[in-house]
Amino acid sequence: MEPMSVNTLLLCFGGGIVGAALGGLFSFVICGLLVLAGCFAVLNGGSEFLLLQAGLGPIFGPQAGGFVAGTVAATYAVGIRRNLSSGSAKDILSPLVGTSWDVLLVGGVAAVAGHLMVQLFGQIPVVKQADCIALSVVVAQVAARLLFLREMPWGNRESIREHGYMGTNSGALSWVPWMAEPGRLAIFSLGVGLLSGAIAMGTKTVLDPMLAKGLVSPTGAFVVPLILAWGIAAVSLVGLELGAGEIQKFPVWHCQAVLSALAFLLFGSLAAAAVVGVLAGLLQEMTARMMWNHGNSHIDPPAGAIAVGTLILNLAHGFIK
Repeated sequence: MEPMSVNTLLLCFGGGIVGAALGGLFSFVICGLLVLAGCFAVLNGGSEFLLLQAGLGPIFGPQAGGFVAGTVAATYAVGIRRNLSSGSAKDILSPLVGTSWDVLLVGGVAAVAGHLMVQLFGQIPVVKQADCIALSVVVAQVAARLLFLREMPWGNRESIREHGYMGTNSGALSWVPWMAEPGRLAIFSLGVGLLSGAIAMGTKTVLDPMLAKGLVSPTGAFVVPLILAWGIAAVSLVGLELGAGEIQKFPVWHCQAVLSALAFLLFGSLAAAAVVGVLAGLLQEMTARMMWNHGNSHIDPPAGAIAVGTLILNLAHGFIK
């Protein structure tokens, strides 16, 4: 699939409309399902289309219909149209199909913009060593906050002045308050790091012989170990989407999963994956405090941490090499 063809852009646009109708989080869960299906296909010697073009590409990747469309459209619905019933541009749970046609249209445009940003970032030295998908998610959401809410990326100045930039008002401002306590977050992220590193190690041992025989491409052989735990984590967020009260308190762990897997693939060490898992969890929480807690729209903390963490790991690997 040519990334800049008319057909690709039309597919992206359509996926964005559907993603906005479903809402940000539910569309992300579907993205995770596509990624898992794509990983299983590659592990069985099948096509990489579902993984690279649907789950991570223009059809329904996070930078397009699989997340960005819903979050940008929600910001537009609250800031411009004022027709989202929750009244919160941080609302990534509600489907937007009941808003208006232009909200869905904004989702389609946001998906195309996210796809184009991935192509652009992939051509810029140093920047291309970040996770360009995650980076495009953050940039699109920052742009939506600026355009539709007239608010800066760091959020509301009065809230920052009252509670402190890194303050949470005893958790009242926190992005995922049941994960914000540092000790609990560190231990959980350690577990994720080990689990994700082990999944990367296991899938790599399966794919390396397949790569040697030409049954899988170098891209597929790298991406599947990198993204499989991420896909599992993404699908697990259906509990956050459908639960309520205590039942809704699911962990958000796709950031730790992908960065730990990357650490294992770059450095070949489960210990490195475990350490990076902890650091990724803390980086995610720091990103939430910097861009989500004081804001009035959703700027995704996992995406911000993945973009920065990937850049740091790739630069560190290049330096050590």
